[in-house]
Order: sequence, then structure tokens, then C-alpha cells
Amino acid sequence: MAHVTRTNPRLQQAYIDQVGPKAMEAFGLKNSHELPKLTKIVINAGIGKFLDNQKLKPEIRDQIIANFRTISGQKPIMLKAKKAVAQFRVREGMPSAFMVTLRRDRMWHFMDRLINLAIPRIKDFRGVKDKSFDQGGSYSFGLTEQAVFPEINMANATITHGMHVTFVFEKSNPKISRFVLSELGMPFVKPDETKKKLS
Repeated sequence: MAHVTRTNPRLQQAYIDQVGPKAMEAFGLKNSHELPKLTKIVINAGIGKFLDNQKLKPEIRDQIIANFRTISGQKPIMLKAKKAVAQFRVREGMPSAFMVTLRRDRMWHFMDRLINLAIPRIKDFRGVKDKSFDQGGSYSFGLTEQAVFPEINMANATITHGMHVTFVFEKSNPKISRFVLSELGMPFVKPDETKKKLS
């Protein structure tokens, strides 16, 4: 039986060969075990606005599930509200969101398509904000509609929905995570663009 050599996803290999060594030098890390590790990417979409009398219509549910399958290669799970929130008319047990968690190769392939195919299709794009890091270095940002993914055929869509994407890191902090994501191609807003918006 012929031996099949496994090849890493493109961005994972770039991290191993180029980005990791750059990060070690930039942050004074002594060995590769100190490098941050991207462990998973979590994608979720809130569905509260699609509820009709506390229920989600089957056709809307099926469309969101199909969209998640198309962009991630996995079927999402449906989350239900854990507690009631009166001001939002949310009852305990109501459908609240769809979520998918990507790991290993699927995570890297999704990240590659997100950075290089989807984000550049955002209208009037000036860069993603770089303020949404938590203390552990995980990063989140939002997309306003599924149409940014070229594999989604909007001619068949009856609804438009956004989603939040979270890159979950271990052994990291905001500075080093931002460095790693930027080196992998994440198009963060440039400082001068921020100043222009404020002026």
C-alpha cells in the first residue's frame, strides 16, 4: 500500500514556516512551544429577529443551516436561550442562535477563504477593527450578511443574516494574536484609516 504524505492547509504551513518564527523573534520567545495556538474558530448567527411568535419557521431554519454547511463544511447546532430576558421578549428555551465550531484542517481552510475570498468582497471595505481581543488573545468580529462568501448563491436566498466569527487562541494575548493574524493576512484597519474616520 502506497504511503500518502499529508500536506498541511496553506495557512497552517505558513504559520509553521514563516509567521511562527517571526512572532518568536518579535516577542522574544525562546522556543516554538511558547507560541500561541489557534485552537478553533467559532461561527454563530443570532436568529431572534426571525422568530415568529417564539418559533422559527422551518424554511428559515433550513436556509441558515444550509448556509452554515456551505461556508464551513459542518452542520451547525441550534442554541436555545438559557434564561428569559423580558425586555427582548426572550423566553427560556427559545431558539436563539446557530453555531458551528471548526477545528484542525477545516478551521484553517475556512480561515483562508474568509481572509482571501470573503472579506475582500465587503462593500466599501477599509479593514476589520482590531479592538475586539479578549485578555487571552482570542479575537471576534462580525459580518453583516452571508453574501460575502462567494459560495453562497444569493439568488436562492429569502433572508439575509449576519454572523460573528471568533478565533480562539491558547497561550496568547491581544498583541501577539494581532501580530499572528495580521501576518496570516487578516486585513486589520490601518492606523491612518482610523484617524481619517475620527477627523
